[in-house]
Amino acid sequence: MYLLEHDAKSLLAAHHITIPPGCLVSQADQPLPPLPAGPWMVKGQISAGGRGKAGIIKKANTVEEIKSHCEHIIGRTVKGHRVQSVRIEQQISGGAEAYCSLLLDAAAGGIRVIMATQGGMEIETLPPEAIQTAVAAPTLEALTQCIAELTAHLPAPYGQALSEVGLHLAKRFLDSEALLIEINPLFVRSDSSWVVGDAKYVTDDSALERQAEILHLLKTRSSAYPEAALKFEHGCDYVVVDPDGEIGLLTTGAGLSMMLVDELRAVGLKPYNFLDVRTGGLRGETQRLVKVLQWIHQGRHIKVLLINIFAGITELGEFSKLLVSALAEVPELNVPVVARLVGNGLPAAREVLSAAGIALYPDLDEALVEVKKHLAAAGEKK
Repeated sequence: MYLLEHDAKSLLAAHHITIPPGCLVSQADQPLPPLPAGPWMVKGQISAGGRGKAGIIKKANTVEEIKSHCEHIIGRTVKGHRVQSVRIEQQISGGAEAYCSLLLDAAAGGIRVIMATQGGMEIETLPPEAIQTAVAAPTLEALTQCIAELTAHLPAPYGQALSEVGLHLAKRFLDSEALLIEINPLFVRSDSSWVVGDAKYVTDDSALERQAEILHLLKTRSSAYPEAALKFEHGCDYVVVDPDGEIGLLTTGAGLSMMLVDELRAVGLKPYNFLDVRTGGLRGETQRLVKVLQWIHQGRHIKVLLINIFAGITELGEFSKLLVSALAEVPELNVPVVARLVGNGLPAAREVLSAAGIALYPDLDEALVEVKKHLAAAGEKK
């Protein structure tokens, strides 16, 4: 889960990592909450980088400027993300920008530590010699040693500041089973004190049940992380990829589902959602399928439902019975259904679907021809 900056900073601050005081605002037309001392930064909250270049991070010297920035930023769509809130925080003064991050490096078999005495929006343009990096084993002892070696020869005041920040982040990284924690910029003052300017924090969804602090955040801020909340509550991955999409997808397998989205787009079709329904977890119950169909029904322009299931362990006859039952429980999703099924129990599935008036297509190209027919027919009815 890619945490919004406000939540990332709140988690870090709870573990003695210095951040500028700030608050979260979600509605531009509401009175502002109590503010820290000014001047301020008004920062649009999306789970993506490059916010400054995208124009959703602004300075403010007056409350009127804050309100104007809130009105300008909240509701915008940037990099495919709708800005639903802004963080208003105290501007940081009197510091030079630096960089510090830890990330899981699977290829190297450890945790990569990266440090630099420069930071900010142009960090990716730094030459290799300006960056200190090494990989350590995923233990606090190994990370402590790695950080000591990387900072030993850095000039003052950076050496002490990056050493302190690195150790704080190492503890958080291990304790929270993170995938990435990045501080950019880290503001370093001449006395080696420091404060976090911006924070990127990516957690492992599979570790949620062990991470009470992050799980609490997800439950209390579920509207900010709808896909992660749905996955945790219902056991499947669901993401709206195009609010104007015309094809609802009921699919399994993350890779297969992403490929299908790409194939549909490549031939000019508009998929509404990505889904890995995880048929192996249905266990004879229709609840997950019903939820998925209800989510798909929320699409304003859905004209056809495409089912694409490649079954290994899953028995397609049993899946088809659950599917027909689930469709009956969501009559409001009144669109044609095209089913492409491949794998174990195909003859039984064909019989079940045929009885429900649903044609089965083992070949994806044939299924897409049928999808196009339904889309054309829907267009003619307008």
